[in-house]
Amino acid sequence: MAEKIITTEFSEEMQRSYLNYSMSVITARAIPDARDGLKPVQRRVLYDMSELRLGHDKPHRKSARIVGDTMGKYHPHGDSSIYETLVVLSQSFKKGMPLVDGHGNFGSIEGDGAAAMRYTEARLEKFAEEVYLKDLDKTVRFVSNYDESEKEPEVLPVRVPNLLINGADGIAVGMSTSIPPHNLGEVVDLVEAYIDNPKMTVEEMMERMPGPDFPTGAIIANKKDLREIYETGTGKIRLRGKMEVELGKRRSDKDKLIISEIPYTMIGAGINKFLVDVAELVESRKLPDVVDISNQSSKEGIRIVLELKKDADIDRIKSILYKKTKLEDTFGVNMLAIAHGRPETLNLRGILNNYLEFQYENARRKYQALLDRELERREVREGLMKACDVIDLIIAILRGSRNLKDAKACLMNGDTSRIQFKTQGFEEDARQLHFTERQASAILEMRLYKLIGLEILALEKEYKECLKKIAQYEKILGSRRAMDKVIKEDLEQIKAEFALPRRTRIEDGGEIVYVEAPEKAQELVFVMDRFGYCKNLDNGLYEKNRDSVDNEYRFVLRCMSDDRVCIFTDRGNLHQVKMQDIPTGKLKDKGVPVDNISKFDGSREEILYLTRASALAGENFLFATRQAQVKLVPGEEFVTNNRTVASTRLAEEDALVCVKPAGGEPEVVLQTSGDMFLRFATEEIPVMKKNSRGVRGMKLAEGEFLEQVYYVQQEPVIRYKEKEVHLNRMKTAKRDGKGSKIRV
Repeated sequence: MAEKIITTEFSEEMQRSYLNYSMSVITARAIPDARDGLKPVQRRVLYDMSELRLGHDKPHRKSARIVGDTMGKYHPHGDSSIYETLVVLSQSFKKGMPLVDGHGNFGSIEGDGAAAMRYTEARLEKFAEEVYLKDLDKTVRFVSNYDESEKEPEVLPVRVPNLLINGADGIAVGMSTSIPPHNLGEVVDLVEAYIDNPKMTVEEMMERMPGPDFPTGAIIANKKDLREIYETGTGKIRLRGKMEVELGKRRSDKDKLIISEIPYTMIGAGINKFLVDVAELVESRKLPDVVDISNQSSKEGIRIVLELKKDADIDRIKSILYKKTKLEDTFGVNMLAIAHGRPETLNLRGILNNYLEFQYENARRKYQALLDRELERREVREGLMKACDVIDLIIAILRGSRNLKDAKACLMNGDTSRIQFKTQGFEEDARQLHFTERQASAILEMRLYKLIGLEILALEKEYKECLKKIAQYEKILGSRRAMDKVIKEDLEQIKAEFALPRRTRIEDGGEIVYVEAPEKAQELVFVMDRFGYCKNLDNGLYEKNRDSVDNEYRFVLRCMSDDRVCIFTDRGNLHQVKMQDIPTGKLKDKGVPVDNISKFDGSREEILYLTRASALAGENFLFATRQAQVKLVPGEEFVTNNRTVASTRLAEEDALVCVKPAGGEPEVVLQTSGDMFLRFATEEIPVMKKNSRGVRGMKLAEGEFLEQVYYVQQEPVIRYKEKEVHLNRMKTAKRDGKGSKIRV
């Protein structure tokens, strides 16, 4: 059979496939459903646990058993995502209302991971059992699983707005969701008020539910922004940790600043990061009043202790902690959920509307199922009561029947053709019978003890109760007000049993005002060895070891701590390094490679001159290249905040051989690779911009290049090829250049 090849545009196929993939991630993995507030993996874990009968009053079961069963039946996307979901559903510091009761190491608020699934056990919390999984068979629709071998619920019949109570977070393709948790009792109050008045304003809603309630407590510091967040579904919540002052009871005891609640965003590695940040602030003397920090947190809660010096400025310390650490952080809100099959950013009203629409649909299905069941029970009981009244006839029919089919036909249709009555007189009455099939089956299955007087009375009582329930269910299904009442009573019962006090305080705290005092600049000594390792030395340490430092290091430069080191290289680059970025060490410390703290590349360029940035202005610098191009450049040309700039313009194959300050030197000597020297007045060198190439300083022979530049006053006598060369005895070149070159 020949293959059928379909030709298609590659870009169109990629676009179509990527869109299909992204929608699958959005709707079937990362974003929760607006109805039950659960992602598919969360829903499947809870449903599987209910199928395994892991109720709150049953023994815990191995997590590996739950994960394996969920993956095999409902979620074939790997065990790691399933177990991670199971862990998060059990963590009270992440979920406002945990849904799983974990037994074993399920991680900690400080970022410790859970033990492997083979070591931990779990079961459902009572809250999950009662509120998330109750009436599962009477309410939601079931769909086929991934291989159509099992059925799973499309959504769970959650009886509270889970999207608000436990919040949600997830990252999909091109979008993400981040919904903060809220207080169960307040959410119930809001829903009841909204049922009574669907047109209520956001302000009226916030009277019942003033804002999010995070399981870690802390403080919401921007109350004024919450209204806009609930109106639009997006915004930012500013969270602050809660601090308390604990005064020393005795003179020897130090005052303590206790951090008892942290922002929700600090869960995990954020706590250790906070401790490190505080330690760095203490070392940098921005928190000089803190003498010790310790983390005394336990299962009972967060307790981070900062011991303080006597008479410490508490308000200043709080301001620094809020400003310089994650003790004040931002929680980004984006209330995105799957509503009617597509992702949608919902405001508070949208969440409530989706929830109530779902509740009404579930209530209709539930009470319709209950009504149908009671109607069946009424039908059966009516048949049994009627059968008790003509029990002699029933017995006669049974005695005269050859099989069950003949007896049933007689009871339903009055067919006596195959009935052999033992006693005369029953045949005519039997022809009048017209029981329903369900009634006939119940009569045939009825036991003789049901004919006892008390049993007949009980049957009549059950019949009356059945009629009462039918009337109740018909009233609920026929009246929106009655259904509202039932939903509100259900919510009140949930609130009474499971609601917890609010943990997060809401206020308008305003911005933290902290003016950082400028550090007093101090004099340091920058040193760099021949391998490019650099460090700063304390001035006193340098003075004590001046001779050894000067001999050991290639560059030694005095510089203030708020200054910058300027590095001129042979590639025509100027690199700047802040003194604050250079570590201050001891004499034996190796330091850091200058390549690591600047853009200097030691493999491609060589350092010609070092100076401090404060020394640039007001000074002219002499530049000379291998091709004998020279110029003077004002230091102001190099004053910049950029880490790296071009210090000059070079021709191809050219390079700098000298950068040095002119410093009022009257004469300069150029030395070539061909042993030629030229002495001339410094004033003959033109002052030019840094982007210029300069002018020719001397004429070079073929293959010759400029090798070195000297100032006559600084080095009147030099050592050149084992000879003493007296630069000050050379003849100064005239402008016409006659008699100016001297060969050594």
